Amino acid sequence: MISDFQIGEVKVKEEIQTAKIPLWTKDFFLICLTNFLLFSGFLILMPTLPLYVESLGGGSVAVGLVGGVFAITSVMIRPIAGKLLDQGVRKKIFMLGIIISLVAIFGYQWAGVLAILLLLRMVHGVGFGIATTSAGTIATDLIPPKRLGEGMGFFGLTSSTATAVAPAIGLLVLFNTSFNTLFLVAVGLTALGLLASYYIKPPDFEKADKTKGYKYFESAAFLPSFVMVFAIMPFGAVVSFISLYSIERGIENIGFFFTIYALTLLFARPFSGKLADKYGYHKVLVPGTLVMAVGMYIISVADSLSLFATAAVVFGLGIGFILPSLQSLAVKNVPPNRRGAANSTFFSSFDIGIGLGSLAWGVIAHYFGYSTMYLMTIIPAMIGLAIFLKYYKKHDKDEHTKKTV
Repeated sequence: MISDFQIGEVKVKEEIQTAKIPLWTKDFFLICLTNFLLFSGFLILMPTLPLYVESLGGGSVAVGLVGGVFAITSVMIRPIAGKLLDQGVRKKIFMLGIIISLVAIFGYQWAGVLAILLLLRMVHGVGFGIATTSAGTIATDLIPPKRLGEGMGFFGLTSSTATAVAPAIGLLVLFNTSFNTLFLVAVGLTALGLLASYYIKPPDFEKADKTKGYKYFESAAFLPSFVMVFAIMPFGAVVSFISLYSIERGIENIGFFFTIYALTLLFARPFSGKLADKYGYHKVLVPGTLVMAVGMYIISVADSLSLFATAAVVFGLGIGFILPSLQSLAVKNVPPNRRGAANSTFFSSFDIGIGLGSLAWGVIAHYFGYSTMYLMTIIPAMIGLAIFLKYYKKHDKDEHTKKTV
């Protein structure tokens, strides 16, 4: 029999060996930088595009539609991007996605009517879907397998940091200049991301066989992706409608919400990744979902700066625990030549959740108001949690037991 002392000794040796494997290589830093710039160029528009839609004569339904078509085109392109990534053109596909995004953002300043804006959002969705699928795939290539939760936590910080600064900057630029200047700033950030991506060298891997039938979706990522559809729907309500809701509540510049939310993510994501690696994903995702639900309730009753700030902290903690756990689960047991498909599957679920949320929340807000809409976002979060508990809790515990013994 193996004694407790021997088990402990093996665990200590494994932890020492894992700690020696470098995480912060030059290429991992560059993929993080590129992802930060890509998301900054995207998120600088999130709280401001609803105001742009209003300036073009659209209401809450139109705002939801603008978010919905973006998500739909992202979902449609991700499986194709995943296939190309697994067949060995990771860097080229990544740069192509950024270029398409760049073209779409540049065109926003000439969208004089809602129809043109919707068309450009579709193009932007294609580019962003390709670029983010590529970034996630390249990141998982560069992270040591035994530090996957930790590495994805740090990689996720890049989008979290962008969330901390980009929306606030977007609102600041808009209120002091114009929509055209705002779009040019977004173009500049995305262009810098394109430049940084040029210097990334993804590692070699055994490419998917082009002669055999390729499965566009990775079955190992299905369940975490299905959970993500429901878990991320409340986020769609926040990014699409918080600026309009706050104005209704008498607060014009809600940029501080995104800053506080993202600073909370900066703390939560690496911490949650390490917890998931050590104790199992269910120990992180379950409390994260419950905390996020509390955050959505606070938003639904918020009528002051202090309540919005509190909601940002609580909501940020919840998202910071949920996202790294589900993304790590989606790629955890997937070989390198299927990571493109796994990331495509996972991010498609992200887009579906955001898209369905944007469309549904826009209609609900139109008929029942924003406060009721935010309260109702708790429902899909609880559905996602129920699915996770049914399919993953026992499996996650078994995996953790095998790893420690």
